[in-house]
Amino acid sequence: MDVRIKFLGAAQTVTGSKYLLDLEGFRLLVDCGLFQGIRELRERNWDDFPVDASSINAVILTHAHIDHSGYLPKLVREGFNGPVYCTEATGALLKIMLLDAAKLQEEEAEWAIKKGYSRHSHPKPLFTIEDATKALTLIRDYPYETQVVLHPNLQAVFSNAGHILGSSIVSLLAQGNEQTKKIVFSGDLGPANHPVLNHSTKIQNADILLVESTYGNREVSTDNPLEPFGQIVNEALEKGGCLLIPSFAVGRTQMLIYYLKMLFEKGQIPDVPVYIDSPMAISATEIYREHHPYHKLKKEDSPSIFDYKNFNYLQPQDASIALNNKKSNAIIISASGMCVGGRIMHHLYHRLPRANDTLLFVGYQAEGTRGRKILEGDEFINIFGLSVPVKCSVRHLNGLSAHGDKREILSWLGNLESPPKRTFIVHGEAESSYHFARSVRRLGWKNVIVPEYLESFQLFDHI
Repeated sequence: MDVRIKFLGAAQTVTGSKYLLDLEGFRLLVDCGLFQGIRELRERNWDDFPVDASSINAVILTHAHIDHSGYLPKLVREGFNGPVYCTEATGALLKIMLLDAAKLQEEEAEWAIKKGYSRHSHPKPLFTIEDATKALTLIRDYPYETQVVLHPNLQAVFSNAGHILGSSIVSLLAQGNEQTKKIVFSGDLGPANHPVLNHSTKIQNADILLVESTYGNREVSTDNPLEPFGQIVNEALEKGGCLLIPSFAVGRTQMLIYYLKMLFEKGQIPDVPVYIDSPMAISATEIYREHHPYHKLKKEDSPSIFDYKNFNYLQPQDASIALNNKKSNAIIISASGMCVGGRIMHHLYHRLPRANDTLLFVGYQAEGTRGRKILEGDEFINIFGLSVPVKCSVRHLNGLSAHGDKREILSWLGNLESPPKRTFIVHGEAESSYHFARSVRRLGWKNVIVPEYLESFQLFDHI
C-alpha cells in the first residue's frame, strides 16, 4: 500500500489546517479548518477545494477550533458526505461552534449588503446554517485512547493534546501486507502549566510526525500569570474606564473565568461585574460542566467556578449592545479572540476611541487579523467599513496561551524513543516554522521539512 500526503493548509501559516492522506484510493482529510488573517489566506476559503470534495472518504478532527474545523460546512456544500471522526468533547463543541460560525457568515453577508461595504455586488455567506446542520449529522465521536477503525487498513487513536477541551493528538496506524506504520498529527499542543486541562499525552514512537509550531520561535514565561493579570485589571479600572478582553470562546474564556474568580476571592481586584458576552462561550462553559473527564476541575468545584457572583452571562443581542453605555468599572469578555468577527466588533467600534478604556489581548493574533494590527500599533482600524481611531490603552498578557511554546514542544518531542523517519513542521507562520525546524535538527533529527501550501509527499511505498 502506498501512502501520500498533500498539505492543503497550515503550511507556513497558523490557520486553515487541512492534510489530505491518500492510501491507495482511500482519502482521509485530517482537520478541516478555515483560513484566517491576511486577505490572501482568507480568499482561499472561497476557492474551489483543491480536490473533489466528494472523493474524500472521511474526515478526522484534532479539535473544534474554527481554524481546524470551520471549513467542514463548506466541504459538505461541495459534496463531501462521509463520516467525521473526533473526540466526545470535540463533537459537543462542534454543535455550537459550526452553527455559530454559519450564523456569523449569514449575518456578515446581510450586513455587507445593508451597508454596501463589500467589494462584491451580491455578498453571500461562505456557508449557511443549513450546511452546518448537515455537517453535524456526519459526526462520529469517541473517548480518548479508543482505537477507531476508519478503513480495513487504517485505525486511529485520539490522545489528549491539552490545548482546549477535547483536543487531541491523532495517531494513525496504516497496515500494509507486511508491516504497520504510524503517522502522528500533534494537533495543537497545550502548555504544561494549563490551570484547567491536563497536560498533553507523551507519544513514544512515530514513523511520520506532523508537529505544530505556533510558538516555535519563542519561549513564553512560565510564571503564574495571576499577578500580572491582576495588575492590568487594576490599572484599567483606575483609569476610570472599562477593560475589554477579546477572547476565544472555547478554552480561553473559561481560563479567564478561572483566574478572575481567584483574583476576586483573594481581594486583589475591585468587586466589579464581569460580562461574558459570547453566546458560544456560554454554551461552551456548559460543555465543560458536562465533560469532567476532559479537565482538571472536580465535579463539585466547577459550578462555583463558572457561577461566581460577579459573572454575568449575556445571551440576547440587546443586552450586548447595552454594554456600550457602560463607561467604567466593568470587565467585558467577548469573542472572537482575534477580532475577526462576532460581538467583539461592536465593542471595539465603541471602545477603541475611548482613552479611558483598556483593550487586553490574551492570546495569539494571527498575521493580518485586526488583533494583530492593533497590537502592532495601527492608529486606525477598519470596522464595519469605517476607519476607527485607536485611542484606548492596548495591553498584551503572556502566560494565558493555550499553545505550548518552543521549549515545551521540544520537550514533548523528547518523549519519542527515536526520531521519526520524516518530520513535518506545520501550523506556524513561516519564520516560526523555519526557526523551529532548525531547533529540531539540532536534536540530531534528519528529514525535518517545512512544507509549502499544496505540496505533496510520498510517505510510504508498498508497506
